[in-house]
Amino acid sequence: MVAGSIKVVQMLPELNTGGVERGTVEFAAYLAERGHASIVISAGGRLTTVLRRQGSRHISWKVGEKSPVALQYIFRLRKLLMREQVDIVHVRSRLPAWIGYIAWKSLPKTLRPRFVTTFHGFYSVNPYSAVMCKGERVIAISRQVAEHIEAVYGVPRDRIVIIHRGVDENLFNPSAVCNSRVQRIRRQWRLSGPESPVIMLPGRFARWKGQDVFIKSLSLLKTLSWTAVCVGDTQENPSYAKELQRLIAQEQLENRVRLAGFCEDMPAAYAVSDVVVSASSSEPEAFGRIAIEAQAMGKPVIATAHGGSLETVLDGETGWLVKFSDITALAAALKEAIQSASVREKRGKNARRWVVENFTLKRMCDKTLAVYKQLIQQKKKDSGKL
Repeated sequence: MVAGSIKVVQMLPELNTGGVERGTVEFAAYLAERGHASIVISAGGRLTTVLRRQGSRHISWKVGEKSPVALQYIFRLRKLLMREQVDIVHVRSRLPAWIGYIAWKSLPKTLRPRFVTTFHGFYSVNPYSAVMCKGERVIAISRQVAEHIEAVYGVPRDRIVIIHRGVDENLFNPSAVCNSRVQRIRRQWRLSGPESPVIMLPGRFARWKGQDVFIKSLSLLKTLSWTAVCVGDTQENPSYAKELQRLIAQEQLENRVRLAGFCEDMPAAYAVSDVVVSASSSEPEAFGRIAIEAQAMGKPVIATAHGGSLETVLDGETGWLVKFSDITALAAALKEAIQSASVREKRGKNARRWVVENFTLKRMCDKTLAVYKQLIQQKKKDSGKL
């Protein structure tokens, strides 16, 4: 390792789809590009190949498996931390956090790396979730989450650091998406004609993501011209996907609403879309990565007015904020977006500028690395090595 470099271990359950997983891989690449040693521990998944290709090391441990088998990883992690002389352990989910915390706590204080946790969600309030407050620094991905941590768990504000999620504004850039990528998505979504506008709701197939609310809102707008696409891996929740298909049939929207499945090329998916919807219903988005990705692509966003969306979407400027689970309110915002191309264009331009100024990947990574360095410097100071 070169002088000034640090060794970081990030822990999470797996590396498939999702904002936590993608953020972990992006930050790992940032570390590797700057000469730091990046190790990620998870059960693996489709993003593992990307992680390794970008210069990080992956250790395949099932640290998210809720069974007694997971206890073995406490001892294995303890040995790893000592052998590798790790500087930072950064845990991003509750079970991996318990494994990381117990292994870390079992080490003599002088041999411990610094311990960082990230609250990626609001989580259920109980002793199991409280482990996410054990970090020497607790990163909150939005002000909403920071206020939750402070109010519910009593974590002192000086231990909480707000670091909003970030998007790669070069990857999610309308000028970086070529026409062939756009046409590929259009073929996949069966958009063969001049259908416009295209409304997309991307997200996991889970009831709280609000696909059902979205479809019911669209049923109120049958007289308008539009095509809607729900993007996400239907195999994650096949029973819910079937329920949505029945709802689409019930509302006689079979030719207008598509369940498009998993998408490998999200920048192109946003490029095809005219407006993007984040319709989280029963639970708020802790941050809402979709909102900043869409806005980075110059697309206006319709989002529910709770959770992180209150910080990422500017109502009337970059999109619309509507009451959650309110079918009529969502339909009203959709109607305005569908009927006015000029409003979509104006808010889309504002959206791109807003994200580039406030929610870039580099900004997120720089702030996270600064937390690490501050903790390491404090450790050196406390041990009298400065």
